[in-house]
Amino acid sequence: MQVPASFDYRRAESVDDALALLERYGDGARVIAGGHSLLPMMKLRLARPEYLVDINDLTELDYLRLDGDRLRIGALTRHRKLLESEVVEHFFPIFTDAERVIADPPVRNRGTIGGSLCQADPSEDLSAVCSALAAEVVIRGRGGERVVPVHEFYRGPYETAVGVGEMLVEVRIPVRHRAGSAYEKVERKAGDWAVAAAGAALALAQDGRIEVAGIGLAAVGADAVHARAAEELLRGREPSEELFAEAGRRAGDDCEPVADNRGTAEYKRHLAAELTSRALRRAAARAAAGVEAGAGV
Repeated sequence: MQVPASFDYRRAESVDDALALLERYGDGARVIAGGHSLLPMMKLRLARPEYLVDINDLTELDYLRLDGDRLRIGALTRHRKLLESEVVEHFFPIFTDAERVIADPPVRNRGTIGGSLCQADPSEDLSAVCSALAAEVVIRGRGGERVVPVHEFYRGPYETAVGVGEMLVEVRIPVRHRAGSAYEKVERKAGDWAVAAAGAALALAQDGRIEVAGIGLAAVGADAVHARAAEELLRGREPSEELFAEAGRRAGDDCEPVADNRGTAEYKRHLAAELTSRALRRAAARAAAGVEAGAGV
């Protein structure tokens, strides 16, 4: 039986308490909430924290709030809450798409958005979702807060911009008018890690052209993949099957998948292209449906 290396455990009573503990224990400390990613890594000795700081009592980080032109999500918000939120489904159906295919009910009941993003696993679904939506993350330390675009948050596989003595406390996502989004994933079995996945978000201008485009890929490279070339192709163009197919090809060219037991690199690159095209098609349809219904989303 695999067991973690020895560690000490502390349960934080507030955000300030958690930050004090993280500052005290330095780079030997890790935050734990759901623990579905961290604990398996500890059992395999891929992660060996000396201290675990449990933040499950920090209810002040469990919220979904519409604040003007953005949605604010507390870092302790569970997957299940995101899945069941009518506000999230209305403004960001990409989240609902992704949450439906994340793991299983026990993981969705306990896992958090903050934990998912901070794990920085290149195969993780919400990283691709937040990349497509051009999210920002709020990182807090004892000296104050800083806001980091999600594209600058990831520093490499399992590495983020969260420094020693800091923690992610909030995710902020812009709410756009005439917008639609979608997530597409291929997995070997229900709830599995992706073979490949793609998220897309579009906002249309008054003339129907694409004003804002975001594409995030998962499981197709050592790093979180932000398909910039495909996004640049889309901006200012009218939605069409041909445009989405070309954007998919560019997204596939942007990634560097590694062959493993889920498939060859060539197969994963093909999936990245195809899933990007599908996600764009669904995102555009949702944006158009919102405009026709006068929903403004």
